[in-house]
Amino acid sequence: MVDRRQVMAFRVRAQQLDRAHGSLADTAVLDIGVQDTGPDGGRWALATRGVDVTPLNGDDLVLLWTVRGAPHLYRRPDVGAVAAAVEPFSDADAGKRIYDAAKPLKAAGIGILDALDEVAARMREIVRKPTVKGEVSGRLAEMMPEPYLRHCRPCDATHLYEMPFRLAAVRAGLELRLDTSPPVLERIRAFRPAAAAGDRFELIRAYLRLLGPATPKHVADYLDAPVKEVKGRWPHDAVEVSVDGETRWLLADDEAALASADATTTRLLGPFDLFLQAKDRSTLVPDAARAKELWPVLGRPGAVLADGELAGAWRPRKSGRSFTVAVQPWRRLTGSTREAVVAEAERLAAYRGVPLAGVDFAD
Repeated sequence: MVDRRQVMAFRVRAQQLDRAHGSLADTAVLDIGVQDTGPDGGRWALATRGVDVTPLNGDDLVLLWTVRGAPHLYRRPDVGAVAAAVEPFSDADAGKRIYDAAKPLKAAGIGILDALDEVAARMREIVRKPTVKGEVSGRLAEMMPEPYLRHCRPCDATHLYEMPFRLAAVRAGLELRLDTSPPVLERIRAFRPAAAAGDRFELIRAYLRLLGPATPKHVADYLDAPVKEVKGRWPHDAVEVSVDGETRWLLADDEAALASADATTTRLLGPFDLFLQAKDRSTLVPDAARAKELWPVLGRPGAVLADGELAGAWRPRKSGRSFTVAVQPWRRLTGSTREAVVAEAERLAAYRGVPLAGVDFAD
């Protein structure tokens, strides 16, 4: 039996948030993918895990639409294994992952995996050179039949449904060029999907390794997959763990690490950091009002991680060349913790390439 504090400390250690230095090769979160959303996205997540991100470029990292259709960073040499790992488990799984786009395809008698293959084939035909997403989408709308398309009211135009578009991109061997907005798609050089992902990149195992102990529903929610599909592929070496009376699972190799976990580090986590992507939000933030503050419908803040607990929320304030970090503590912070938060804010400012004007603690 373990309590939530042990779970939190285990995840801090498993995700290497407690280390000062690291390389891409030994950064565990890149096995599952690092979501790259917003200015404090993927590379800030790597920086908080001790990686020097200054020299990193497209030779080191590849940006792909993968889990939940979100853009994620991976090591470029791993792209073949990643492509195998993010494949839907089945046609039913693929249907759930593309949301409302599945209904017209099913009504037309088109299998979801077949539909993704068809979209991927057309996308690869279109993207022979770096191409802006809007152009790819427009040309697809001219090529694809009605079940693949929807009318978009905001722009009064007909488009391919968004999730099939995103999930077909890796199947087409396409990546997103780093630091482009709107996104630019281009072919992945020498792309060849692996026959199997292997234990390191298999997503259920990666979730348990980095966000465990967890239940099949937690993993299914993270992947947008049916719980039945996840249960059918549950690792044979997963062992039961009781977390505050709830039965969860952990990989057997991680039992000792869970039992001995401790965490004293302070970090400013980006809004979409993997630590905050765990689907047991009540474990991360037991207070419902605080959880609502951290995960609003729109405009997520970042989170202050202090001594293995989420101790507050933070937001960047930028005006011209002035950069301030506004911190909303959820408890009284000690002097040493406040100093550590300021040090992290200085790192964030350096990462953004602006001087830090100050840290505003809303006491």
